[in-house]
Amino acid sequence: MKITVLGAGAGGTAVAFDCAAHGHEVRLFDFEQFPGNIEAIATQGGIHAEGNISGFGPIAYSGHDIDAALRGAELIYVVGPAYSTEPFGKAVAGKLSAGQTVIVSPCSCGGALAFKRAAGLALDDESIRVAETSTLHYAVRVTEPGRIRVFLKLKAGNLLAALPGRHTGGILELIADVYPGMEPAGNVLQTSLQNANPIIHPAVTLSNAARIETTGGDFLFYEDGVSDSVGRLIEALDNERIAIGKKLGITILPDPEMGMRQGYMLEANYGSGYRNAPGFRGIGAQPQLDHRYLTEDVGYGLVFMSELAKQVGVPTPGIDAVIQVASIVMASDYRATALRTPTSLGIADRSAEELASL
Repeated sequence: MKITVLGAGAGGTAVAFDCAAHGHEVRLFDFEQFPGNIEAIATQGGIHAEGNISGFGPIAYSGHDIDAALRGAELIYVVGPAYSTEPFGKAVAGKLSAGQTVIVSPCSCGGALAFKRAAGLALDDESIRVAETSTLHYAVRVTEPGRIRVFLKLKAGNLLAALPGRHTGGILELIADVYPGMEPAGNVLQTSLQNANPIIHPAVTLSNAARIETTGGDFLFYEDGVSDSVGRLIEALDNERIAIGKKLGITILPDPEMGMRQGYMLEANYGSGYRNAPGFRGIGAQPQLDHRYLTEDVGYGLVFMSELAKQVGVPTPGIDAVIQVASIVMASDYRATALRTPTSLGIADRSAEELASL
């Protein structure tokens, strides 16, 4: 199969490597402001990986020409942080062809909806199948340009949903050789809400704000940063996320339970579960507060969850408090900025029942 990967960060590089290692012809694209990894992969003709999956994956094209990257693509992965979804959608607007499949991974709350709008596709357009996953399928870091270390490739616990949902099964069949453990979700709101990054990262970051600023992040984010009290904050936010899902008729698993299914964690505990998690071991804290753990996970993730909760009538005092504190600490009004909300995604006028049928 001919596969295009949009996004050459750690996640996109892992997806490209894994697909190539399974015998697919892979083309890799990123914008010109991110040249390092793209140029190294083009020079060496592929990607070197070590760790849970390893070897060399040949890449047919690695560059900044979107037309060259899309040439002949049957399947397109959009891999990157939340703020990259709309730019990638705009980059391919008018260039997609009927019969192609697009997977936004991870969804980062509303990724499939955001991509469709940016690409100029109607919500109910089925000529191009668009789906999203609840999380990235790897714990991975770029060790140097063109090389990655994969700490974990998930065997379970990553959900996929198409928009509309009737195409979920067909897309899972399409990617089953590379991702046999990918699981179906009921709809894209289930994948979006099951993404726990907005629940974990801001809580740990704000609880360790002084430590991050005074040490430049010289500590381990989970092992040192998640005390039992921090765990209680994560749990409070998680309970609100689960309540939103319940109002929509969607089962959202508690994050420690999902972490155990994915292979990250060993116990369903919000404190020691994170501290002792083998999948999080050795992960350092960010060097500064101006980092995607706040800018993305609050500005996109928590604001989306809070606004969705208001729409369906679920109180979220913990989530709202974290948004407010993060806005004060970062001198940036994340709620007013409204980077991703039901309104921006075109679903603000829908009832809980209508949302559940997406």
